[in-house]
Amino acid sequence: MNLVLWVLFAYACGCFNGAYYIGRFLYGEDIRVKGSGNAGARNAGRVMGRRAFVYTVIIDALKTIFPILVVIYLGEASNLVIACVVVAILCGHIWPVQLHFHGGKGIVVYLAASLVLLPKGLLIVGGLIFLLYIITKKLTIPTLTSFFIMPILFMLKSSWMLAAAYFFMLFIIVRLHRSGGVE
Repeated sequence: MNLVLWVLFAYACGCFNGAYYIGRFLYGEDIRVKGSGNAGARNAGRVMGRRAFVYTVIIDALKTIFPILVVIYLGEASNLVIACVVVAILCGHIWPVQLHFHGGKGIVVYLAASLVLLPKGLLIVGGLIFLLYIITKKLTIPTLTSFFIMPILFMLKSSWMLAAAYFFMLFIIVRLHRSGGVE
């Protein structure tokens, strides 16, 4: 029963969409009908500027970090619970119920969860993104390609549940970027 409550809590936290609320409260706009139509940090930055991008990243990172830390520090730190919580946060971010299931694409959620669960892995991902960006002068493909390191690192640590969760999240994120779905 606790697992269900943790997942619902994590989904609810994930539903708090930074780009949407920054757009509404600071700019009086609905980001979902501006620019690319995606309620994510990248579109917020394009449409409303650097300040909106930064605020969106901060909000989306905090809404990811908070429930993970709560679960870890309240003693429910099994890999199964953490894996389900991380996936629930991502689902809340991408499909927030109060925004009619039209949210972001999950990049910040993936990175923020990595910051908490495997910070050294995040440094490796960041280095690879930087290297691939220098080579290709593009950002999306190097970022998504570099994200494959995280589940592999979890496998190397024998954290099979977290590896599975990260592969699942990565599958969703890549599908959204390929289909041009929500951001």
